[in-house]
Amino acid sequence: MSERFQKLRLLEALLFAAAEPLGPEQLARHLPEQADLETLLEELSGLYANRGVNLVRSGRRWAFRTAADLAPLMRVEKTVERKLSRAALETLAIVAYHQPVTRGEIEEIRGVALSKGTLDVLLEAGWVKPKGRRRTPGRPVTWGTTEAFLDHFGLESLDALPGAGELKAAGLLDTRPAVAAVGAQGAMEDGAAGSEEAGASEVQEEDPWEILSSEFGEAPEDQTTGAPSGDEAADPPRGSAAGEAAGPRPARGDKS
Repeated sequence: MSERFQKLRLLEALLFAAAEPLGPEQLARHLPEQADLETLLEELSGLYANRGVNLVRSGRRWAFRTAADLAPLMRVEKTVERKLSRAALETLAIVAYHQPVTRGEIEEIRGVALSKGTLDVLLEAGWVKPKGRRRTPGRPVTWGTTEAFLDHFGLESLDALPGAGELKAAGLLDTRPAVAAVGAQGAMEDGAAGSEEAGASEVQEEDPWEILSSEFGEAPEDQTTGAPSGDEAADPPRGSAAGEAAGPRPARGDKS
């Protein structure tokens, strides 16, 4: 490997690793005193002239940039992490342990009406999906968890969901009356598998996207929506009750 080629490699590495454009003084510190920095930079720029990344000069500084003709094709995708609200956590826990479960059943357990935004958040996260329609008057939609839910919480299957005893020991299970009633039904102690078998025969399976379209008025390719800010906090109490009368909440905290 020639000395000149080694200098080009060094300049390439310095410019690639830099978060900001570098000036001649910054680059020269890493090269021998007799090195012709300007010539080396021009040569390196020529090597990248027809590539997807170009070495460009801005004033006296140099930096690698996306080729100008490719810039319109580039876009930045940024993942924004949001903490789930208490309402969303409670709803997710109910769906996980009682699936397939209807909106009305979720409201019955929580003691408050379920806002559309709460389901929107869970749909957007990819953790819940429509499982079908209950074979009862009104044919309500039933909800269940997804493979993405299992993956996010590190579960091999729904059988791996912690039981009521484990949740209480971890301080994640509320002991107020409605939750005790849920436990009496054996839903949490037996895990989600049993409850899924119990409700499976009552549910008519349908295309999830068709259900979403009919429920939320959305086209299949746009099945999820962004959650309105503060939407879960606005869950209204069911009936005329308010405040503490809105009912108990089934779980504390986030298992993740």
